[in-house]
Amino acid sequence: MTMPFYAPPEQVMKDKADYARKGIARGRSLVAFRYSGGIAIVAENTSSTLRKVSEIYDRIAFAGVGRYNEFDQLRIAGVRHADLKGFAFSREDVDARSLANAYAQSLGQVFTHEVKPMEVEILVAEIGLEAGGGDDQLFHILYDGTVVDEDDWVVLGGETEEISERFEDALPGSPRSLADGVRAAVAALAGPDRTLSAASLEAAVLDRSNGRRAFRRLTDEELAPILDL
Repeated sequence: MTMPFYAPPEQVMKDKADYARKGIARGRSLVAFRYSGGIAIVAENTSSTLRKVSEIYDRIAFAGVGRYNEFDQLRIAGVRHADLKGFAFSREDVDARSLANAYAQSLGQVFTHEVKPMEVEILVAEIGLEAGGGDDQLFHILYDGTVVDEDDWVVLGGETEEISERFEDALPGSPRSLADGVRAAVAALAGPDRTLSAASLEAAVLDRSNGRRAFRRLTDEELAPILDL
């Protein structure tokens, strides 16, 4: 009788984590930050149809890096979760914290019990009604279900340490304008050896001045003058 294959649980978890991180690192990174009018998300993305950044609900945005088909499934599930909760209770009951917890449970379940983990990192962002009220939220959810409540800005994807260092060096202090934040984000994503044009970027904002539907995409025509300065 042959002995069944055995691997220590610590080794299994480590192998899964390494596998997920390598898959995420193959994609392009994104940067999210708070500015005086709300929250902005800037991602390197040359596709005009496959979106990394999307609206989830009234004042909530979603962003993902890694394997597109996997984080897009999570986006769709988040939209359904928010719509159902808003319909059953009220629109004000839908918040980023409950969405982040739901995503964390799903990712943690897959990471623990499935053979292959999801190769994704996601961001759930929400803006409050008033500037400076402390209601803006940035939740960074990792492939294993870990949730990190970010304060001012966050980097998702591969080469996070290098991009974070460049972004921190270039980012002006608060309160900052959208243009200053976008320039710092693009410089951090590009690095010293590349230049990113508006066509290579995907950017969106949760803008407090937009009313209930705060999410708005930034067009190439809006980005180009900012990057040319």
